[in-house]
Parts: sequence; structure tokens; C-alpha cells
Amino acid sequence: MENRTDVAIIAGSGSDSTLVGETIKVLDEFKLFYSFNIASAHRTTKHLKQCINGAESSGAKVFIAVAGMSAALPGVIASETILPVIGVPVECKHLAGFDALLSISQMPKGVPVATVAVGKAGAINAAILAVQIIAVANDDLKAKLKSYKIKLAELVVKEDLKLQKDGFKKYITGLKK
Repeated sequence: MENRTDVAIIAGSGSDSTLVGETIKVLDEFKLFYSFNIASAHRTTKHLKQCINGAESSGAKVFIAVAGMSAALPGVIASETILPVIGVPVECKHLAGFDALLSISQMPKGVPVATVAVGKAGAINAAILAVQIIAVANDDLKAKLKSYKIKLAELVVKEDLKLQKDGFKKYITGLKK
């Protein structure tokens, strides 16, 4: 990867890397450059600021922050940059990510963080949202997004055709396999 960043991803823990992998798959599909760092809002504040400054210096246009539990990371990043920040709540065993979801979504006025779904869907949606933000000023990316959305719609229609052909019982049995 070159020393250019479109999307800066920061996770609060190495254990969040699998979830970050879902984000990276989408960014790769759209051929966006990204950086990925691990930094804790509570334990590595100096390192976090270095990650933020480094991403901005490399041209980052959007931050994606992946955090669980108290999920302070997205808010701290938002307090340190003027760039858009998207928070991805991590599903944890104790409260199923509900704590992270609330922490990320309940930001004080003036420090916005876009919040997506908990877990894998959120990791994917964060990447799509980052692509949409960058596409505002990039016609090639707009065209790729339109194509992506068309493919999503075609998949739904394909599923419906299968349902109509097979009937509900056979269709639902096929889903369980």
C-alpha cells in the first residue's frame, strides 16, 4: 500500500481485527487506500493522537473507529479532528454491544460521530458510508457505488424468484443448510 490514506481505521483492541477485516474487504472492493492502527482511548492517548495526525497527514478523508465496551474511541477521535468519524460498536459477551452502541451514539453536541450497527453489519456499513462520503467529490466512486447498489437489489430479486419458484417450505429449508 502506498503512503496515501483515504480511510483511517483505528480499533481499540487487537481482538477487533476480525471485525476490521470486514471493513477492509469493502474498502478493497472500491479500491480505496486505508490505514489500520490499534490504539486505546484510555490507555494510549499519545499513541492515538499520533495515529490521528499521521492519518490526516496521509490525506485521510474519513475515520472509522471500532470499539467495544465503553467505546470512547470514536468520540475521542472526533474531538481531535474535523474529519467525519464513523463509530462501529463491537459486540461483547456481557451486554451484546449495546453498551458500545449507546456510548458511540450519545455524543455531546458539537462532536458528532456517525454510528452504525453493532458487529459485522456495522463494519460493512461503516465502509460503505465512508465510500459514500468520499464519493461526494469523486465521480468514479459514485459510479462504483451505483453499480454496487444495483447488485444488492439484484440479489434480493433473485432470492424472491427462488422463493416463488420453490415455495416457502422448500425455500426456508434451504436457508437452514
